[in-house]
Amino acid sequence: MLVTGFGGLLLLMTAAESGALWMLHDLRGGSVSLERHFLSRNDELEQIRSHIYLSGTVARDALLAPEPSGAQAQFTALRALRRQNEHALAEYARSITASEAGVFSELRRQIESYWNVLEKTSSWSPEERQRNRYRFFYEEVVPRRTAMLEIADQINALNAASLKQGEDGLSALFGRLQIGLVTMLVVTLAGGAALAAFTGFHIVKLEGEVQKRLQHSVEARAALQELSARSLRAQEDERRALSRELHDEVGQAFSTILMEIENLQDYIREPALESRLRSIRGLAESGVNETRNMALLLRPSMLDDFGLLPALEWQGRETAKRTGLSVSISASELAEHLPEEHKTCVYRVVQEALNNCARHAQATKVQVTVNGRVEEIVLTVQDDGCGFDAARVRGLGLLGMEERVRHLGGDFSIESSAGRGTRLNVRLPLASLMRSRNGHG
Repeated sequence: MLVTGFGGLLLLMTAAESGALWMLHDLRGGSVSLERHFLSRNDELEQIRSHIYLSGTVARDALLAPEPSGAQAQFTALRALRRQNEHALAEYARSITASEAGVFSELRRQIESYWNVLEKTSSWSPEERQRNRYRFFYEEVVPRRTAMLEIADQINALNAASLKQGEDGLSALFGRLQIGLVTMLVVTLAGGAALAAFTGFHIVKLEGEVQKRLQHSVEARAALQELSARSLRAQEDERRALSRELHDEVGQAFSTILMEIENLQDYIREPALESRLRSIRGLAESGVNETRNMALLLRPSMLDDFGLLPALEWQGRETAKRTGLSVSISASELAEHLPEEHKTCVYRVVQEALNNCARHAQATKVQVTVNGRVEEIVLTVQDDGCGFDAARVRGLGLLGMEERVRHLGGDFSIESSAGRGTRLNVRLPLASLMRSRNGHG
């Protein structure tokens, strides 16, 4: 949606800018062309005027020349001026408009007649020049030159009118440019507003969908956490029930068998039967021990009967006896009446941590420290094993421990590196529970 919206807005802006640049280029090109055309025509017209003015002066000098050679030099200059004048007329004729055609044709005819009249004086004798020069100059040259200059002024006026017409055309083009720019600006703003509204609508819609999915995800996660917590509680309850069942039923049954065997041994003196009874007694004692160990592993009764510290110490002794690890348990300031879930959590975390040390860490010593404070329980389990990459390796045991701790609102972290052992850190909050209990009390 963002790419579509802003991409469309950029396309509109690009189109508007391109149109404006094209119209500005056209306006500038027209202005430059008009200026060059006017200056070129004005220059050519000025040359025609200059030739006519200069021709009158040369013709006068030729008529006043006392010597034939001087007169011929002036007539030669006059013919050169005529050629230049005809070239300027030909150049100007290329750029005339339809409105100038009639006036320019009259100017060209009169200039041609003017040059022809001047050319006739080149064949006069000195006496004829002496006799006719004043009359010819003032009656022929000056009136004709004045008439031609008036026609040239008319052409100049037409040239100025053509310039004015071109300027009007440029003004109209500039007006169209302004209208086009305003139109493009309005279209761009309207299109941008529409695209922004469209994009914003869809973004809000997507945000709503994301919020719904996030809410569903949060609810699903909370439901999963609650399900996991119920599963753990059900598991602990089932373990507690099994442990009690093994201790009370199976353990009592084996104990009764042992008592009956001892009673039989008092009455039977035959060696063969005594041997069989000792064998049966050994099996019964083994069954008692296995039943007791199974019950304790499921859930030690001392955790419910005596508290957390005795259960941890028993777990440490059993692990050391079973694996050869040196397990040290230290605890301080533990409250007498910890919440049941907190006691179970700490015990299960220590149990799983000791099992991991025995199975995977290749450790020789394990230090378990539990500190009970007013607001929290702090648990650390430190071993001297081989260590591992905590960022990559996460087994089910570690995930189970972390889930137990997170469910109670605690913090769970592992510090480990190759060859430097592993340190497990757990913090479980207690303040809210204690305040709640004191308030109810």
